[in-house]
Amino acid sequence: MKNRIGSLVLNSTLAGLMTVMIIGCNKPTQPSGTVPPSTSVGTEIDDTVITAAIKSALLANPEVRSFDLQVETRKGEVQLSGFVDSQVQIDRATAVAKNVTGVKNVLNNMTLKGSPASVGNKVDDGIVTTRVKSALLSEESIKSHDIAVVTRKGEVQLSGFVDNQLQIDRALVLTRGVEGVVTVNNEMSIKK
Repeated sequence: MKNRIGSLVLNSTLAGLMTVMIIGCNKPTQPSGTVPPSTSVGTEIDDTVITAAIKSALLANPEVRSFDLQVETRKGEVQLSGFVDSQVQIDRATAVAKNVTGVKNVLNNMTLKGSPASVGNKVDDGIVTTRVKSALLSEESIKSHDIAVVTRKGEVQLSGFVDNQLQIDRALVLTRGVEGVVTVNNEMSIKK
């Protein structure tokens, strides 16, 4: 089992590194007049390694083991978001993330689940998540790949690191307009 987890961590890390290298090489130029917060390819690779290590550690931890958690990292600052069953899971997930090498700070944006979701709720939530992601993708002013979307019983949680408040505001407006969205929780942060 340890070899399998170690192999999973290594493969996840390598896949993340390759993704960042490809993305870094294919970054579009910024429109004139806008200056994005700077990060180097090295920083992006470090952040990807941190994210992969945290995801692996969370999956390996029997107290947390949740697929409903999102992990975003920017310059060593980690954002945990999504839906969990208990405060114990929140506390444990935060502790696990803080113990990963390279983590400077952990933002807890996790939400406690209410009553259990039915199979119908899960299917509906998957459809809502897809609709929200599509709406965000269609908007040129939003870097939708920087925004994670999780839905539970029509409650949509948006998280991640974006360039400015305008992107947050536009993402919230678009999400609220999607059919099936009951409420929207904003857990997005502006890049530093």
